[in-house]
Amino acid sequence: GWGTDEKSVITILGHRNVYQRQQIRKSYQETYQEDLLKRLESELSGDFERAVYRWMLEPADRDAVLANVAIKDGNKGHHVIIEIVSVLSPEEVLAMRRAYHNRYKHSLEEDVAAHTTGHLRQNILYWGTAANTRTRR
Repeated sequence: GWGTDEKSVITILGHRNVYQRQQIRKSYQETYQEDLLKRLESELSGDFERAVYRWMLEPADRDAVLANVAIKDGNKGHHVIIEIVSVLSPEEVLAMRRAYHNRYKHSLEEDVAAHTTGHLRQNILYWGTAANTRTRR
């Protein structure tokens, strides 16, 4: 491994916006013919690795990953999905749903329906549907 200096990773990536981080990732790919995200995953571990990984993703991809983790986390994680779909614009929710489908090969709604019940399922599905309806107007 690199003997990764976590402070350097924070210094380089932590003070950049999403566009700048994507440019750093692109430049790294062009220079080293290797995906920076995969390299960081192999060099980092634990909570720091998960945080850096999510920090490097496009917002829609990051939200898709957070939603998937929340679904797998059982009842204690579903507030994350509600928060995501309630604070994003309809366009952002649609982008997240597309990213979710591209990443996991099935829809967010399918996973919510499979892993939740009752009012929780209804609320989460309502927010996703409402966002989709607002986008079409």
